[in-house]
Amino acid sequence: MKTTLIKNITIVNEGLSIEGDVLIKNGLFEKTGGSISVAEAHDVIDGTGLLLLPGAIDDQVHFREPGLTHKANIGSESRAAVAGGVTSFMEMPNTVPAALTQELLEDKYSIAATSSPANYSFFMGVSNSNAEEALKTNQRKKDICGIKIFMGSSTGDMLVDNYVTLNKIFGDSEVLIATHCENENIIKANKAKYENANHASFHPIIRDVDACFESSLAAIQLAKKYGTRLHILHISTAKELQLFTNLFPITEKKITSEVCVHHLHFTADDYAQFGNLIQCNPAIKAPENKTELWKGLLDDRLDIIATDHAPHTWEEKQQPYGKAPSGVPLVQHSLLLMLQYVREGKISIEKVVEKMCHAPAQCFQIEKRGYIREGYYADAVIVAPGKGYTVDKSNLLYKCNWSPFEGHTFPDTIHTTFVNGNVVYTNGKIVEGTFGMRLRFDR
Repeated sequence: MKTTLIKNITIVNEGLSIEGDVLIKNGLFEKTGGSISVAEAHDVIDGTGLLLLPGAIDDQVHFREPGLTHKANIGSESRAAVAGGVTSFMEMPNTVPAALTQELLEDKYSIAATSSPANYSFFMGVSNSNAEEALKTNQRKKDICGIKIFMGSSTGDMLVDNYVTLNKIFGDSEVLIATHCENENIIKANKAKYENANHASFHPIIRDVDACFESSLAAIQLAKKYGTRLHILHISTAKELQLFTNLFPITEKKITSEVCVHHLHFTADDYAQFGNLIQCNPAIKAPENKTELWKGLLDDRLDIIATDHAPHTWEEKQQPYGKAPSGVPLVQHSLLLMLQYVREGKISIEKVVEKMCHAPAQCFQIEKRGYIREGYYADAVIVAPGKGYTVDKSNLLYKCNWSPFEGHTFPDTIHTTFVNGNVVYTNGKIVEGTFGMRLRFDR
C-alpha cells in the first residue's frame, strides 16, 4: 500500500482548524500535524488552500439491495457516498427480503464486501414476530451497528406495534436500538380526515407533529423503563426537542438523536416547488420546526447529522400523491450542503465535523474511525473551498439519476476522498479497485 503525504493543509478535527501535514501509511494515519518530511512518502499532495476533514459517517441510509435494485444498489450508492465525502455508512433492513434473520443480514455484508468503496455496517431488522431472532444480535455486538425498529409505517412486515414484542426487544437488547418514530394510529386518522389529499403539501398534515412526538415519547419511555441504549432517527419537529438533553456529553447519554439534512434545509413551503421529490417519512414540516431543529443541533440536544438517503426512480416519484413513495436521495451532497451553511454563518465547520464525523463514531462506539488521529483508519476527505460545484445529471452517481439539488451550485467541492488510506474519489471520478471494510464496534 502506498504511503501518502498531504502537505500544508488545514486540518479540521476535534474542535480545531490547524495547518499542518498528515502522513497516511498502511491504511492508517501515521503522523498528523506539524511538518513531515517528503522523503517519508510515495505520493505527495499539496494541500495549500485546501481543507482536510475526517470522513463523514452516515448512520442512516437505504441502499435498496437486495430486492429493490431497480432503484439503487450498494455499489452505486456507496460510490455516491464517497463522492460526497461519506466514508462509512450504516444501512437499514427494509429491503426485499427484509433483514429479519441473521443469515439475511449477513448476505448484505457479503454484497458490500465486493461492491462498496465505503466502509459499511447493516442494522438487524425487527418485526412483530422475530424478537428472538433479532436478539441474537447480542452475541454479535462488536460487528453489527444495532437493531432497527420501525415504530411507524414501513414496507412489508416491519411495522412493529405489538407491545409484547417492543417490551421484549427493549428489555433484552444489549446493543443500540435505533427507531423510526411515527404513531400509526394518528397517521391513519389523519388519512381518513384528508382522504381527498392530492398533493405532497398534505404530507406534513397527515404525518403530523403529534404522530412524531407521541411515538418518540413512547420509545423513550420504553428505553427508560429498561435502561436501554436508544437512538431516535430523523427528528423533524420542534415539539420532540423537549425529549432530549444537552446536560451530558454524547458518550454519557443513554438516549441520543439524529437530525437529517433535508429537515435542516427544506420546509413545508418547498412542496410547492418540489412536490413528491421531497416527500419523505417523517415529513418535512412547517418552517418553525426547521428553525428549532437548528437550535437543537447547535446546543447539542440533537447529536448527529445524517441523510436517511432513500432513492426511488423518477417514474415512481411522478405518480400522484398517495401512490408516490417517500424518500429522497441525499448522500452525495449532505456534506456539501452543511459546508454551504458554514459559509452562510449558520454553523462552524468544526461543529459540522463534530456532528457528521466524531458524534456518529462516539454514538455507535465505532473502532478507530471518525477522527484524524494517529493509529486510526485513514478515512478522510479533502475539500476545495470556494471551488463551486454545480449538481447535474452528468455528475450524479445515484442509480435513480435525480436529485432535488439539480441545478444548484454548492460553494465548495469534494476534492479527494480516502477510505482506509486508499484514494477512492478524486478529480470528480471514482477510483475503482478497492473496497471498504466492515465497521467494528468497541462494545
